[in-house]
Amino acid sequence: MNAKATTYDDKAAATGTDENAVTSGKSIKSVYVYEAPVRIWHWVNVLAITVLCITGYFIGSPLPTMPGEATNVFVMGYIRAAHFIAGYTMAIGLAVRAYWAIVGNHHARELFTIPVFSKAYWSEVWSMFKWYHFLSKRPNRYVGHNPLARLMMFSLFLTTAVFMICTGFAMYGEGAQAGSWADRAFGWVIPLMGQSQDVHTWHHVGMWLIVFFIIMHVYAAVREDIMGRQSVISTMVSGYRTFKD
Repeated sequence: MNAKATTYDDKAAATGTDENAVTSGKSIKSVYVYEAPVRIWHWVNVLAITVLCITGYFIGSPLPTMPGEATNVFVMGYIRAAHFIAGYTMAIGLAVRAYWAIVGNHHARELFTIPVFSKAYWSEVWSMFKWYHFLSKRPNRYVGHNPLARLMMFSLFLTTAVFMICTGFAMYGEGAQAGSWADRAFGWVIPLMGQSQDVHTWHHVGMWLIVFFIIMHVYAAVREDIMGRQSVISTMVSGYRTFKD
């Protein structure tokens, strides 16, 4: 089912270098790219981040005061509980995803590595930059993430996600009180950033960075499915990358 690929990082794959995650397919018709754990993590992460963004917005901009006893009207309590559950899900999911980057195929490592010393990689980044800005008529073909998407996943999503987990658990540790596991593990974040309010503010900013990334990510995926040369959305469902020409 898989034809022979003739690209620079296919050769790199044979040598085990980082370049193997950025592959321009010349003659591949279909190839299995994303293993089941990667796909499950992706969609669970989508749900967790959606819940986090919605509940996080209302935590930062609370609803009007509800009449009655708090035990009978526990709206903000439920919102906070949903936020905490989604936060745990995101943190545990990222830890499992990091583990799978070690034991999974080389495409599973694309989220965590960038071949910064590869001239060919940066050339492909520039090529995709021109494609997304309508400066080229035809994109290249890639088996895994295209080089520009890989750069954005690492620099914008991964770094922001780690920041949100650290600051989120630091604030969680405040509520859990001194001596709790969250306070012991992440209590250092608050004095590092100044004070509690600073952590709240930057955590809120991080939420908007995540929203910005989601908008770009969805736009790029839908656009690539329509105008590009390989499948994108269906690949994250089936695991198989198929090519249009």
